[in-house]
Amino acid sequence: MSHLVHRSLRSDPPLAVSGQGIYVRDAAGHTIIDGSGGAAVACLGHGHPRVIAAMTAQIDTLCYAHTSLFSCESAEKLADKLVGHAPGGLTHAYFCSSGSEGNEAALKMARQYFIEIGQPQRRHFIARRQSYHGNTLGALAAGGNAMRRAPYAPILSDAFSHVSPCYAYRDRADDESDADYVARLAAELEAEFQRLGPDTVIAFIAETVVGATLGCVAGVPGYFEAMRAVCDRHGALLILDEVMSGVGRCGTMHAWEQEGIRPDIQVIAKGLGGGYQPIGGILVHGRVIEGLSGGSGSFMHGHTYQAHPVACAAALAVQEVIEQDGLIANVQAMGRLLEQRLTERLGNHRNIGDIRGRGLFWAVEFVTDRATRTPFDPALKLNERVKREAFDRGLACYPMGGTIDGRLGDHAILAPPYIVDAAQIEMIVERFGDAIDAAITSI
Repeated sequence: MSHLVHRSLRSDPPLAVSGQGIYVRDAAGHTIIDGSGGAAVACLGHGHPRVIAAMTAQIDTLCYAHTSLFSCESAEKLADKLVGHAPGGLTHAYFCSSGSEGNEAALKMARQYFIEIGQPQRRHFIARRQSYHGNTLGALAAGGNAMRRAPYAPILSDAFSHVSPCYAYRDRADDESDADYVARLAAELEAEFQRLGPDTVIAFIAETVVGATLGCVAGVPGYFEAMRAVCDRHGALLILDEVMSGVGRCGTMHAWEQEGIRPDIQVIAKGLGGGYQPIGGILVHGRVIEGLSGGSGSFMHGHTYQAHPVACAAALAVQEVIEQDGLIANVQAMGRLLEQRLTERLGNHRNIGDIRGRGLFWAVEFVTDRATRTPFDPALKLNERVKREAFDRGLACYPMGGTIDGRLGDHAILAPPYIVDAAQIEMIVERFGDAIDAAITSI
């Protein structure tokens, strides 16, 4: 057994020894298609020469400088690349080392903003059930992943409350239109503002497209516009978590571009650095920065490795490759093909209840019966069976259980790198479909 603490303490995972393009090779010599980019991280695949060259150049020049003393060129250039054109009014960037840290920074900045503008009574956040915002205690409290919250519930902050997700497959009534469903969810959010006291709410925080917890669930048309309207009515901020869904993953640079709204604070991470270095961050609307600069003049938060020169150099190179190689257009084209092939292969499958997603971010939800949408017994661990069967066929996918309520429900995600081509999409779907059939046959 390994001396390293792995996710499972009962068995060691395969040892990855190399990666190139969309493929990873393990110590046993198996070549695996990275069909989920790890956890929707490896947006450029593995071993990209321009990213490696940029990291090497930065290492040769400057490896580390603490932000209490210095800024660095790579961080300044990365901020200019992301918000120099002020998308949606987002004018400033803060860089840290993960999505969890990014969400912590967003929560703290939102609270400090209201202190600075003279509204210190604002102390509550509203989030959604079956959401995920990270594994640090503040981010975990914001999230609604019941399974991950359970062991730590006694030490999670009570500053967070949760409303229903926009999960049309299971929660919209059969006779309910999209507009009616949105109105019901908006009324629920409004009621939560009223319960807490409208002037005590700091922000509503939501994943623009829900990631691993629900499996690539986007809001129905008009949903985010309605949520934004409730926040605006009561002077609260809107924080959008695009750790998984942002930076091109859903077919636009920002997933919120497809929603007709903009956030006050946006959290990014996975597609920012593509896994070449640990990096996350927040993009912040100008009015929030103005609130801080007009008050104390500082952001009372920080990490030792924030705006790390090598991490920022890697992320800058990743963003330059995405732009120069037109990869968001490829995400759109290959995303359409992935949707088409998944629908052809699994659309009539008796055990596939829903196929959903955007861009190169897709999931399937498993059911015992399509008509009743009955989930499998969680004891069967179907999602893990699919993962193992896929791996045996040379494909890595991203499985999850507890889709519905933290206990019931199974889904699996595909999120291949932005560089994927049509032939590789065909292989991914073929292996994925075969893995699902084998997993279900085994039970």
